[in-house]
Amino acid sequence: MRQMDRFYGKMPGRNLSQTYWVSMAKQTYDESSIRVLRKLEPIQLRPGMYTRTTDPTHMVVEAIDNAVDEAMAGHAKHIEVTLYRDGSVAVADDGRGIPVGLHPEEKVPTIQVVFQVIHSGGKFTKGEADSGYKFTGGLHGVGVSVTNALSSRLEVEVKRDGTHYRIVFAEGEVIEPLTVIGQCGARNSGTALRIWPNAKYFDSPSIHRGELEHLLRAKAMLLPGVKVLLNIETATGFDVKEWHFSGGIAQYLDQMIAEDEPIAPAFCGEKYLAANEIFTDGEGVQWALAWVAGSGGGESYVNLIPTMGGGTHEAGLRDVVFNSVRTFAEQHGLMQRNVKLAAEDVWAKLRFVLAIRMVDPSFSGQTKEKLSSREAVKLVGAAMRDALDLWLNAHVAEATKIAEQAIKNAIARGKTAKTVERKKSTGVAVMPGKLTDSELTGPDAELFLVEGDSAGGSAKAGRDKETQAILPLRGKGMNSWEVAQSQILANQEIHNIAVSLAIDPHKLDSDVDMSTLRYGKIIILSDADDDGSHIQALLLTLFFRHFPKIIQHGHVYIAQPPLFRVDVPAQGKSKPPRKLYALDQAELDILEARLRQEGIKEGSWTISRFKGLGEMDAVQLWETTLCPDTRRLVRISLGDVAATVDAFDTLMGRSQASARKELITIHGNEVEADI
Repeated sequence: MRQMDRFYGKMPGRNLSQTYWVSMAKQTYDESSIRVLRKLEPIQLRPGMYTRTTDPTHMVVEAIDNAVDEAMAGHAKHIEVTLYRDGSVAVADDGRGIPVGLHPEEKVPTIQVVFQVIHSGGKFTKGEADSGYKFTGGLHGVGVSVTNALSSRLEVEVKRDGTHYRIVFAEGEVIEPLTVIGQCGARNSGTALRIWPNAKYFDSPSIHRGELEHLLRAKAMLLPGVKVLLNIETATGFDVKEWHFSGGIAQYLDQMIAEDEPIAPAFCGEKYLAANEIFTDGEGVQWALAWVAGSGGGESYVNLIPTMGGGTHEAGLRDVVFNSVRTFAEQHGLMQRNVKLAAEDVWAKLRFVLAIRMVDPSFSGQTKEKLSSREAVKLVGAAMRDALDLWLNAHVAEATKIAEQAIKNAIARGKTAKTVERKKSTGVAVMPGKLTDSELTGPDAELFLVEGDSAGGSAKAGRDKETQAILPLRGKGMNSWEVAQSQILANQEIHNIAVSLAIDPHKLDSDVDMSTLRYGKIIILSDADDDGSHIQALLLTLFFRHFPKIIQHGHVYIAQPPLFRVDVPAQGKSKPPRKLYALDQAELDILEARLRQEGIKEGSWTISRFKGLGEMDAVQLWETTLCPDTRRLVRISLGDVAATVDAFDTLMGRSQASARKELITIHGNEVEADI
């Protein structure tokens, strides 16, 4: 023990860096222009490349996932997370403990390597005989090094082989070397971290508690027999939440659909495969499926990592479910003449929980929100296909209800196709007559949805014909919040939008081919007044309800045309006349203050207020709203979907008049009315 203390007191200052080369912006390009990013600098310089930077939740989840991997490998039965009032977070498990011995290559304690070296970890050889892990969500070896890089302070304690160790980092650097702080029982092992997220890397310094609770609850569901705790420090002590699902994934689904009416009993199961030429021994799938009267949707996981963006495993589930239900309907004579079943018809009412285990999963991005491994489609098919076929034929009455619901959906979809014919007999899409299309289509093209024919005319004259298309809209559109998807295209304005985009109405969990989208940006261009805001709200309602994928993929924008124009006279020969624009009254006040600071005589400038886009000529519209270099756009993104649905229900639901009245009563004084 004394020898160990002496060793760690003399740790060499070895460079633990993966070398990154970055060309720095300089007027001269020579040897000094090359910068080497060492240790954790790549993460600290570009944190958004490695984690979500809206808040520190994901960097904490990286530490939780390490504990979960220990549990999934069968070495931990207890995971505990603590939220402290000072903003720090502790994560502890009773697994094997991170190795602390000298790393054979880096020549420093292995625990230091884990937290300081990018692309290090015990998961690169998973699936191999000598691997510490077989199935994990970790792939890149970036996980806890991100946690360390983006923490102002990180304390790590490890119990391993009867000894209790401690190491402390600050801003990614070791400030207290690894030391022995005590002894413990031989069976008393595990890792405990206390993390102080560095606020400078995040938009908000607070952990998203709702997201964290949902995640921990799901981890407990996927790890039957493992106890998961969340402690929340308050002024008077700790609030403790505990999750333990003895019934695993089936119990979780029951809770998920508790407030919905099932069409048939849930179908739950699991299957893990023996090694063959395609799959590794132990790879497999857990599933819980239920068809309900309400809308479908579900959750998916890969090695216990939640995949909010879905991915190839969900595509595999979709294929299995569709093919099995269609085959059952055909074999039992349920199909009707001229009715063609599609995957969306079967999928629309399905609630599911899907969890797969596979070696070496590939994800789209470091945050692991979407699975990209092609093998996952085959894995889900191999594990589930026969089991689902057998279940459907063993529960004929229930399976018949499922098939009949899918056929009903297909009939409704067919009626929509007949109501709104979108193509000529040649198969060439018929573009709306009001659409002034761009010469090019694709990611670089833009579609402006313009309020009114007058503004549409100016926009047509002022646009960049190569990349900008204009679709004028007639007045205020329809409130589509409670309109059935099967009927939405019967509205001519909405039909014109759908045809222009080349995207059919869909749901958030639908499998949509986004490659057909004709424009990279869909820009809502309305007047800078209350009527314009109303039009924006109606269009956002339409997109969120019936075309959510284009929002999810970041294609929807709102233009911000100015409300005021300020004409500034010439100030001698050196300062010619100027035309300045202000978005609103607050910006106008700032602009006028700046003119005074410039020494321009009070009252020499004139202020014009635009009543609407129709008052702008082509040049003005180009300068303020169309030109990519000078315009202002607000990108629309999906946040908390459930909260957004609740908000739209309150604001747009026909039966929510009392709720809207209450909202106005409470918040009406916060509105700045332009009268």
